[in-house]
Amino acid sequence: MSDACGLAPAGPFSDAERAAVYRAIRERRDVRGQFRPDPVDPDTLRRLLQAAHDAPSVGLSQPWNFVLIRDAALRGRIHDAFASANAEAADRFPDRKALYSSLKLEGILQAPVNLCITCDRTRGGAHVLGRTHDPATDLYSTACAVQNLWLAARAEGIGVGWVSIFQPDDLRGLLHLPDHVVPVAYLCIGHVTELYRQPELQSRGWAARLPLDDLILEDRWPAP
Repeated sequence: MSDACGLAPAGPFSDAERAAVYRAIRERRDVRGQFRPDPVDPDTLRRLLQAAHDAPSVGLSQPWNFVLIRDAALRGRIHDAFASANAEAADRFPDRKALYSSLKLEGILQAPVNLCITCDRTRGGAHVLGRTHDPATDLYSTACAVQNLWLAARAEGIGVGWVSIFQPDDLRGLLHLPDHVVPVAYLCIGHVTELYRQPELQSRGWAARLPLDDLILEDRWPAP
């Protein structure tokens, strides 16, 4: 009956498989400065892109595209756009500007692979199942694709860094994106030898992970 309906048995993974999934989640890091120059094998890169493409999406709309940036001159212009936005961002933390300026927040020129994952807001037509009352669900879907790639990369021993400090119109112009396509994630991808034991921003004293128990609510938001 299951085969005729397109269903397959459900059940837990083996202990080793389950441990590997949780390990990838726990040890995933946002990589900025640990990239090695050796290239990423094309088959490995293809597996990472397939993992992203296997993500869930609202109405099975699959709104993502994967823009690989290989041209060195274009990467240089993208780095310039980051540097300009980063200088502006530093001024927004006057009490922590020295610490902010000491953080390396990208690997655009060092990582062998640069990838922009975009969201096509028109994919699936005017009415997408599940998106009728929350238009942002296509963006959430694209973020799921990013996380899939990130976890798969950790399992492959590949580092990934998400560069978020851009003026959106700068990145859109540099990549010639049409108005209906949103750049969701600019990723730097490459081999790494070492990773921080805990998130780098925690290791560097910028922030700390919040206790899970402080974030769990029951039934409703608590009264003030």
